[in-house]
Formats: sequence, structure tokens, C-alpha cells
Amino acid sequence: MSTAFKDHFSGHADLYREARPTYPDALFDWLAALAPDRALAWDCGCGNGQASVALAQRFDRVVATDPSANQIADAEQRANVEYRVEPGERSSLADASASLVTIAQALHWFDHAAFYAEVRRVLKPGGVIAAWSYAACRVDAAVDKVIDHLYGDALTGPYWPAERAYVDAGYRTIPFPFEKIAAPEFPMVMRWNLDQLLAYLRSWSATQRYIKANGADPVAIVEADLRAAWGDSARMREVVWQFHLLAGKV
Repeated sequence: MSTAFKDHFSGHADLYREARPTYPDALFDWLAALAPDRALAWDCGCGNGQASVALAQRFDRVVATDPSANQIADAEQRANVEYRVEPGERSSLADASASLVTIAQALHWFDHAAFYAEVRRVLKPGGVIAAWSYAACRVDAAVDKVIDHLYGDALTGPYWPAERAYVDAGYRTIPFPFEKIAAPEFPMVMRWNLDQLLAYLRSWSATQRYIKANGADPVAIVEADLRAAWGDSARMREVVWQFHLLAGKV
């Protein structure tokens, strides 16, 4: 597999930062408890730093890396988070320096063999690696039907990168050559109004690729149906994602 950076988000980094759901606090508490110490966490493929700042509440220091300079420029700043523009397969971290490596919604983009060699180099003995993804969001049958239509072959389906198949499979098919740690379930839930959901749908990489290819917004095509299914657009509703976590140690 090529180590060339597949950049699907730099062109809409600001939308990505504003529109994406947040990860459950309980996830980071669990990871911090697993790590051999809390000196240093490496958040790889950090994007806008969503996981990085959560780790910063639990670790003395966080190094957050991403090959996208635009994503790093939009990242949330914390005194104990150091952002670096670099690929996960070739980091500047020292040997045996990190207690925890996290990859949030990004492992499917990596050259796995090269990245895992780097993880083994950077993690200290007993260190932990954790990677997670989230797939389709659910609201209710009527809203879900519209979202599934947007996601499917008639609209954004052909515009998803091939690596998206790992996410659709719940990371069950992605290579993960580490001693696995059984993980509890972590519900990923947001309370959103309709405008927040629409922004999230527009942050999909496939939506942006559709727009670039066709000069039209696929979310606009389904927006009327989505508004009808949602009801009062200001109404706050529970949005739930299928959350999948892999954890292991060296």
C-alpha cells in the first residue's frame, strides 16, 4: 500500500471542526486507566484535535500529528498539546516514548504495515494502542431512511473512498496485529437540531467529493425530505452513531 497522503478533509477543515460529533468522555477515562502511565499520549491522524484535547485532560503531555496542515491550523489549542504536521507512518516521536497511541476515525486511511512498525517503535513496553471509528448515525425510521438514501449508490455512495469499507465493516476487517484488549461499549450520542445534522452530512468526504464532481450539493437534494421527517427544525433530537473500538498492547 502506498504511503501517499490521501487528503479528504483539508478542503473543508473548518466545516469538519464545527460539524463533527464529540467522543464519549468515558472512552478517554478507560484509555487513561489502561496506559502504563500518563506521561505522554500520541494522537495520530488528529485532524482538528478533538481527541487530542480530551487526552490533554488526562495526560501530562500530548503530541498530536496529522499530515494536513489545514486541519492542524484549525485544531483546538491546549498548553500541553503539541501539534505536528507529519504522517503517522513517519513520526518525529522518540523511541519508546509514548504510553498510549490513539487513532480516531482515521486508521482506515493509513499504510497499516508502515504505521504499525512506527507504533511499535514509539510505544514504551506495556503501551496501549486504540483506534476507533463511527459509521452511520441513527435518529428514527423516517430520518434514517433519508440519511440512508444520501449515503447510498444513488447519491454519495460512489464518492466514498475505498477505505470507507473498513468503517462500514465496523473495523472487523482492518489489520490489527496487537494483543487485543476487550473493550466495553461506549455509546456515542449527541443532541442536535436539524441544522447541526445537515452540517454533519455536509462534512462527509463523499459529500464534498460529490460537490466537486457535480457542482451540486447532494444534501440539498434530500433536505426537504429530511425536514419533513425531522419536524420542527429547532427540535433537539438524539443522534446515535455505531461506534467501533479496537484496543491492544505491545
